[in-house]
Order: sequence, then structure tokens, then C-alpha cells
Amino acid sequence: MGVRRGAGLAVLAVAAALVVGCAAPAPMIQPGSVSLDGSTPAELEEFYAQEVEWTECGGGFDCASVVVPMNYADPTGETIEIAVKRFNHTGDGDAVGTMFINPGGPGGSGVEMVESTTSYFSRELRESYDIVGFDPRGVGESHGVRCYTTEQLDEWYAKLYDLETDAGWDEYVADATAYGEACLENTGPLMEFLDTISAAKDLDILRGALGEETLTYFGFSYGTFLGAHYAELFPSRVGRLVLDGAVDPALSYAELTAGQNEGFEVAYRSYLADCLEGAACPFTGTVDEAWERTVQLLEEFAANPIDSGDPDRPVTDGELISAIIMSMYSPGWWPTLTEAITLAMEDDGTQLLQMADIAADLDDDGNYPEDEGAFQLIDCLDYPVTLDRAEITANAEALAAENEVFGPYFGYGEVGCATLPFQSTAVREPITAAGAAPILVIGTTRDPATPHAWAESMAGQLESGVFLSHDGDGHTAYGAGSCIDEAVDAFLVEGTVPEDGLSC
Repeated sequence: MGVRRGAGLAVLAVAAALVVGCAAPAPMIQPGSVSLDGSTPAELEEFYAQEVEWTECGGGFDCASVVVPMNYADPTGETIEIAVKRFNHTGDGDAVGTMFINPGGPGGSGVEMVESTTSYFSRELRESYDIVGFDPRGVGESHGVRCYTTEQLDEWYAKLYDLETDAGWDEYVADATAYGEACLENTGPLMEFLDTISAAKDLDILRGALGEETLTYFGFSYGTFLGAHYAELFPSRVGRLVLDGAVDPALSYAELTAGQNEGFEVAYRSYLADCLEGAACPFTGTVDEAWERTVQLLEEFAANPIDSGDPDRPVTDGELISAIIMSMYSPGWWPTLTEAITLAMEDDGTQLLQMADIAADLDDDGNYPEDEGAFQLIDCLDYPVTLDRAEITANAEALAAENEVFGPYFGYGEVGCATLPFQSTAVREPITAAGAAPILVIGTTRDPATPHAWAESMAGQLESGVFLSHDGDGHTAYGAGSCIDEAVDAFLVEGTVPEDGLSC
């Protein structure tokens, strides 16, 4: 079977909004306002008590950096800086407090997310809270990882490997190993400490350094994984936590991938049903027939790529599946996907290529983000795997057999993790956060990337979990205009805990 390097990477993310919010600057928090309880190790007290120096950084935002240990096992050793950016509340009087946010990924930039505060969060939240986005360690402005250049990535992504042969397998392993070695060479020793436990400890230092007694936090997608780990580590410091599009923390790498394989099928079938009800749909017949036609298109484009308008970049099955995957994150993309597939059936792949480039986060010059490796490196340090060819192949074959559209593209991701210079020692098990204040956990019924069942599972694991269910399409629920928005706002602003199992 031929496989491209891009296969096998889970897709936990939330799309960036486009509108930038702004507000007036607020005064700097003084270190004297920090409260350290007895559970804080003495060697970390200086990090909690540091003075955070805010500076205006355009658009009404304030920016700062907070120093944290690179390795929490050696807090007196090398340090790194976590970049933070603050939207200042717009209401009269004092803010309710500071709300920290994480957009997902792993590898999503909270610094970028907070710039779109007016698109993400309600007026009530903006009036009530100073909203702080941060780039987790290894991301963006927080010592972002460096692996390959755009030229190297273009070459690697274009390669095909025949993993049914020993030669193909060996080449794939060798190339994955070379990528990991490049990450270490270009990122340095931080690469070993990009795990979510370390990021959660960073988050608690941010909380303390900004003068908050407890943490108010809104995490999306992977951000729920980070938030749940925070609650497990620091249950007494949990204030008002909202976890939207939850990732089941007990799942293994293989179980995570299998869940997404199913989730994207549910989402795509929902898209097909909607498409078939419209006049412009390129598919005909039933949802099952449209599904089978999609399988045929992927096979056709793999065998005979179509013109994209760029002779050096014909459109293959890779571009088609990337466009489909991206579009499942929001129904707002569905009309664009419909048009792109319609054009592709007429041998015009221009729009599919544009969508695939957006999915790959390419800039206007065709360059990948400098920290493009953050997703994989963080993910791999959270999920232990082994380089067992038989097991990896069996997992990949099961994915493909279960789901002919997405399954063939989700396999073999273990290779990318198992060949890195550092291996995960994490244990995937349920998180209870015993003693924590109520935590809202939200699931969306047809969420492709974080299936509804994951949110149900996380809420059930958490001792104080409160489950909210949104009947809808797309990734995450807040902002969709349902009763979820009202319940979340009331919880964050007033502390009102909604009924467990609220559904709308």
C-alpha cells in the first residue's frame, strides 16, 4: 500500500477566527498579590512571585512573558519564557477576573486566538473578563519548535512509501527518524519537555504570576486535555473551567485515532446528507452512494492527478482529503467544499488546492509555519507507542477497513512518534481531579475531531464533571448560538452551574 508522510496525524484543532478584538490597557499586576499555598515547592516560589511587566502591543492589547522552568524535575536549571497576550475587559468597573484560553492543537496559539476575542467570545464575557491567551511551550512565541524548512517539508510530503515492502518500510522509518533528528538539532533540549503535564504546570505559574487565586480557563479541543490535566494536578486551584470539544484522557494513541476515524465519517455523512438536499450538490442518490463516489474520486485522483492551474502542483487524493477534513470543522465551509468538488469533477482542482493550502496553514508565499512540528512533538510526548511493524500495520489496516474515505489516511502515525529522539513515559488513564470545583465538559453530537463520546467519558471521569451536549455539526459548541452559550456565560460570569446532562 502506498502512503504519504502526512498520513497518521490526528487532527485536534479549532479554526482561527478572522476579526481582531481590542480594548484599553489595564494596570500591571504586582507580585504582592500572588497567593502561594503550602503545596507549592519552595524552589518554584520565585516563578510564582515574579513581576509580570505588561507592555502595549497594538490594537489595545497588552503583551508580556512569564519565566518557567524548562524541566520541572530541575527547576533551578535552564528556563524558558511563555508568551502571553491580554484583551482587557470592556465593562465598567473591575473585571470579574482573568480568563485564560487555549484554542487546541496541540500547537495552537493562544496569543493569536486572543486577537480574535470578539469573534470567539460573547459580549458578556468580554465585558466581564480580562482574557489572556498564551502560547504553550514549544508553540509560536514561546520558544516555538523548529524542525524542517518549507522546502524540506514539500519534498517529504510529496514522497510515497510502499509499506508492504521491507524497502518501503525501512525508507519510511529512516525518513521519520531524520525528521526527529532535525527537530532536536533545530529546537534543542526543550524538545524533551513539551508534554502536556509540563504545560499544565506552566499554566499554574501563569495563574499565580498574574495574581489569580484560582484558575478560570476556557479550553477547546486539545485545550480540554490540557485543562483536565491542570485540574488533576491542582484540584484546589480550579476556579471556573470550561472544556469544549473534550479529548478523553484515558485513550491510547490507537484508540484516539480510531475515534477520530469514526468521528470524521459521522461528520462527512452529515455533510453529504445536507449536500444532497441542495440543488448544487455534485453527488446524486443516497448518502451511501455519495460516500462510495467519494471513495472513487480519491482513487481516481491518486491514479491521475488533475490540473490545479500550477503545473508543479497537480491535485491528488491528498488535496481532496485535506479539503474534506478541513471542511468538517465547520458547516460554514460546506458550500465551499461542494463547489470545490464540483469543479474537481470537471478536472479543475484550483479550489481544492486552495483549500488544502489553508488546511496546511500555508502563508501567501507558500511557507509552512516555522513551528509546524509542534503538533507532532507535543502529541508524541503524551502518547507512548512502540515501533512494532506488525502492530502498526494491523492498526492501519483496521482503520482502512472501517472507513474507506478517511481510514487509509489516518494510519501509520505511530511511526512518527516511535522514531523521535525522546519517547513518551506518560500513562494514559482516567482523570478524576478529586476535590475540584465543578468543571463544564461539552460535546457536540457530530464533532469530527473530538467525538461526542469523548466528552461524555471525560465528564464521567471527572469527580466534579458537568456534561453539556450540543446537537450539531462542526468542531466544538460554544458560539453556535444554542443554549450552551447561555449556560457557559452564566457559569463563567456568575458561577451558576448548569444541570448535568443539559442538551440542546
